Amino acid sequence: MITYGHHRFPGKLFVVEGTDGSGKSTQLALLYQWLKAEGYPVFYSEWNSSPLVKDTTRRSKKRRLFTPATFSLLHATDFADRTERDIFPPLKAGAIVLADRYIYTAFARDVARGCDRAWVRQIYSFAVKPTVSFYFRAPLDVAVDRILSGRPQLKYYEAGQDMDWADDAEDSFRIFQGSILEEYDRMVDEFGLTKIDATRSIEKQQREMRAIVKQHLKKEKAVVAR
Repeated sequence: MITYGHHRFPGKLFVVEGTDGSGKSTQLALLYQWLKAEGYPVFYSEWNSSPLVKDTTRRSKKRRLFTPATFSLLHATDFADRTERDIFPPLKAGAIVLADRYIYTAFARDVARGCDRAWVRQIYSFAVKPTVSFYFRAPLDVAVDRILSGRPQLKYYEAGQDMDWADDAEDSFRIFQGSILEEYDRMVDEFGLTKIDATRSIEKQQREMRAIVKQHLKKEKAVVAR
């Protein structure tokens, strides 16, 4: 089993994870606004956003060239680039980094697509353990209904249609998201994910999230005060 070590930088790393439709991005955006208002230096990093692989990803998706393994490796390249550019420098400077999806997204999606669980974890062995990893857990029907109600059409890879689970995009999406949800649930104990009930109101979820984050910020200030 791969052990991801705690970083020794003075900054804090908070990440959000969950299936599509879990509401995690909304919660992270609210946390970002609150931390900024409180006067903390905050930086934001988003999954699959590195300019290094963006064009390759776009072209490959358009031509439907990805296999599960190449998809996994490209996302790992994206993550490695963002780690070096967007995550480590702010942490070294003592800032707070908020990540919308982290290595656990790869662990869930890639394994759901059939990649070996140990192989995927080994690829990300360079990653550091976040200060807190929030897992916004929404039941499958709730999460899927949220996505389908807001999307005119599901994208090919988003729906998992590359795996030939079902001819219908919505059916394929449900199968894919169900497998992803199972992988996330497996990781709660393995990686110590902090599970948040994503069926509650946005306000209640945000209050719980802030209370947990505050505990780590207080510790940080206490150390500085010494």
